[in-house]
Amino acid sequence: MNDKRDERWMKEAYEEGLKAFDEGEVPVGAVIVKDDTIIGRGHNRVESLKDPTAHAEIIAISAACNTLGNWRLNGSMLYVTVEPCLMCGGAIFHSRIEKVIYGIKEPKFGSFGTVTNILENNNFSHSVKVEQTDILKDEITSLMKKFFKSKRRRRAEGFKSV
Repeated sequence: MNDKRDERWMKEAYEEGLKAFDEGEVPVGAVIVKDDTIIGRGHNRVESLKDPTAHAEIIAISAACNTLGNWRLNGSMLYVTVEPCLMCGGAIFHSRIEKVIYGIKEPKFGSFGTVTNILENNNFSHSVKVEQTDILKDEITSLMKKFFKSKRRRRAEGFKSV
């Protein structure tokens, strides 16, 4: 792991997460890097697009594929603020991403060891390296807590006005 490089790219992913937060989305951000260049970026847009597949990772993968003009993202690395879910894990495998580096575990849907571990399936023709890092862990955790606290408060206020 190259700490300076990883910190640089995780900061970019975190900035994407801030965009999601500002848009009222679960604040997850992702960037895909190849040859020390961002080739795709994304943040959650499930609510705004009314699309359950509009996760940060999926949007970043689509952007990276468009950049390269190829669905194969061999040699690329995905930096994402939160552990990918099973749907995103499948997309990561299918797109041939080489490595995933994520900031915090996802306790309800994490597919790289927290809830399930897609890496334990040896039937895939492609393997993915995965690493959880502590880079920006406190900032990412704080942003997630702030988002869900605000969401619970808005929900409670909505119930009071009914």
